[in-house]
Amino acid sequence: MKSPKEIVQGMLDNDAFSQLLGMKIKALELGFCQLSCPVSNQTTNGFQIAHGGLTYSLADSALAFAANTYGYQCMSIDTQIAHLAKVQLGDTLTATCTEVHRGKTTGVYEVHIKNQDQKVVAYFKGTVYISEQCW
Repeated sequence: MKSPKEIVQGMLDNDAFSQLLGMKIKALELGFCQLSCPVSNQTTNGFQIAHGGLTYSLADSALAFAANTYGYQCMSIDTQIAHLAKVQLGDTLTATCTEVHRGKTTGVYEVHIKNQDQKVVAYFKGTVYISEQCW
């Protein structure tokens, strides 16, 4: 079976959207992932702040990477996000995903997204389906 690092690097190598957003893996363990990405002109909305889809996408990728570290292919079946603070152009975001529960067929994860000042700007919760398909 592949290592968590091999699995996640393979996922990222094939994930054009995460690459487009400039996501970088900062830390990785079983059931845990930390990703970062910059807020660029291309990721702002009409108010000149980060589009909510940026924080959502960062959290969703962190969830996917954390859940798949065990070697079984997982996909999200339910997610929700709360945007807690404004994210500015030029900010660097870091998403930290931790496992809350992992059963035989489902797992629950929390993601806290912070800016470079360690201020929590979003909170995300996701549930994944754990398949029997190995990486």
